[in-house]
Amino acid sequence: MARLQATYHIRCDAHSIDERARAVAVEQSVEMPVAAIEDEDVLSEIVGRVEGIREIGTDLYEAKISLSAATVGRDAGQLLNMLFGNTSIHDDVTLHDVDVPDDLARAFGGPRHGLDGLRQQARATRRALTCSALKPQGLVAERLAGLARRFADGGIDYIKDDHGLADQAYSPFAERVAAIAGALRGATARYVPSLTGDLDAMRSQIAIARDAGVDTVMIAPMVSGLSNFHRLVADNPGVAFLAHPSFAGAARIAPPLHFGKLFRLLGADAIVFPNHGGRFGYSPDTCRAIAQTALEPRNDLRPCVPVPAGGMSRERVPEMLDFYGSDIMLLIGGGLLEARERLTEATAAFVAAVHNYPYG
Repeated sequence: MARLQATYHIRCDAHSIDERARAVAVEQSVEMPVAAIEDEDVLSEIVGRVEGIREIGTDLYEAKISLSAATVGRDAGQLLNMLFGNTSIHDDVTLHDVDVPDDLARAFGGPRHGLDGLRQQARATRRALTCSALKPQGLVAERLAGLARRFADGGIDYIKDDHGLADQAYSPFAERVAAIAGALRGATARYVPSLTGDLDAMRSQIAIARDAGVDTVMIAPMVSGLSNFHRLVADNPGVAFLAHPSFAGAARIAPPLHFGKLFRLLGADAIVFPNHGGRFGYSPDTCRAIAQTALEPRNDLRPCVPVPAGGMSRERVPEMLDFYGSDIMLLIGGGLLEARERLTEATAAFVAAVHNYPYG
């Protein structure tokens, strides 16, 4: 029977680590005393197994634990539940990594478009992609549409909703999509509206977006639910999905696994994450690992596009391209909007910096 190979980081002393790792294995599989289990198949196949333990720091250990893939049942929420459901409540454990069997990866499917698909949409064969965000909260649809047109006139590839834009009274989703799609008619820029609400609401929003000619949307999987996210991806193969990291920091899951592996596995074509040196505290090593995990060959899944963001500026474009390479989407929001009446010119300067970078 195929097994998930999960890696946990556990804060513990040397005398207790063997027992603590076994407790995690049991908690994440059968959640009961093993001595009370009489079924031999459950004992041999379902109970989690500690495959190895090694010390990686002072009172910090890496425990590799295998879990039955059959317990996932092809459900995205259940995947996270079996990997880190109850154990996430214990503050001494972090879910660091997981290797997923090929047949389970194929069942989830990964990105339907990925790096190549988003490049084709933008007619960008080698260069990095460009993106900005519609802000701030509180603007009516017509004002957001005006901003979108100014971004588009500057030559940007993708224009996404700020993740806080939902179906608010001041900018209802249907009204906003109609206004922005209309403003971008004839432009090459693609609008990326943000999906929010329950599953029925998000299905309705995708239908509205598609009717308006929109083929790329954004969702925050940890807010909307992993199972809902995966269902929307599976039901809409012609739509590309950009995954936003909102609420992902509430779980002790290593960011490269969380964004680069799990979001990609469930169908994210692009993943937004906090870049180092911006408003958030990710290190360069963490950011590099997220990007590499999103792009590297894995389970025959398409690569998805890393999208570093969060307080970025036009001046950092060469540095970011030196750091990440060309298989990237650069997202600058407030750093462009602060140009105010010169927004189109600032956007054009950002786009030019990306287009003129000396790609190898």
